Amino acid sequence: MKAVRFNEYGDTSVLRYEDVDRPVPGIGQVLVQVAATSFNPIDVDIRAGFLQPIFPVELPHTPGIDVAGTVAETGEGVAQFDIGDLVIGFLPMTENGAAADFVLAPADALVAAPTSVPLVEAAAVPAAALTAWQALFEHADLKSGQRVIINGAGGGVGGFAVQLAAQAGAFVIATASPRSTAAVKAHGADQVVDYSTTSVTEAVTEPVDVVLNLVMASEPEMAALVGLVKSGGVLITTGSAAHSDPERDVHTESMVLRSDTGQLSQIVARIDGGQLAIDVSASYPLSQTATVHERGVAGELRGKVLLIPGS
Repeated sequence: MKAVRFNEYGDTSVLRYEDVDRPVPGIGQVLVQVAATSFNPIDVDIRAGFLQPIFPVELPHTPGIDVAGTVAETGEGVAQFDIGDLVIGFLPMTENGAAADFVLAPADALVAAPTSVPLVEAAAVPAAALTAWQALFEHADLKSGQRVIINGAGGGVGGFAVQLAAQAGAFVIATASPRSTAAVKAHGADQVVDYSTTSVTEAVTEPVDVVLNLVMASEPEMAALVGLVKSGGVLITTGSAAHSDPERDVHTESMVLRSDTGQLSQIVARIDGGQLAIDVSASYPLSQTATVHERGVAGELRGKVLLIPGS
């Protein structure tokens, strides 16, 4: 079978599209024939070696933390899936990922795929939607009537976050580039700030309850975002860290995504119920993974980008 792997940490030149042995599922594992995986910014950080202390991987390593595919084999002790089942999941970051024809997945990381969208598109869901869900509802405890800033709403996580926040009854202020403005508005943002011409601190004149930061920003920029949060509010970040403001009772938190099939099943139900849209902006053959990483580093990607084996 074919897989994308890197044998050393480094830039995109370390990525190789090569022949590897097809894995065999062990106890509690499922072998999934991959329909698609998707690009996530953390793929770049893992490949570059920036996250070795947090997510150490055994080399050679195959990236791809999202998977959508078909159950090809089941290991001992797996009773919840049968061969031929369509599944999606968020894979362990330290294990080989889904940038391959086949991938091993823990059975308890998988759920039934949505039935209302093509299976390949469902690969855009797990990591991005779970990040948005956990950031808003676990870490920020977002409530109806609150005001929330989603900084970086044009990305994969941002698209889901805008929809989830709007459906929760929040007033959503989203920062996005002109190429993402239409999509962000369609997702339900009440106010869109074009960060290429206006800073969010200039555009937001009333304090907010929650800031969800999804981008890398300078220390002064993060401090400015904290300054927009009202007393008792919270800033959750997946990008740059920020300092809390205890004098105003403003808390900041850097979140780490975790697998949760209960939440993922709820997300799938919302997709099949027509409540959540999947924003796929482009699809590439798996052999062009390096190109996608390069475009991701250059900030040229919008929404979710898929990588498809066998194409």
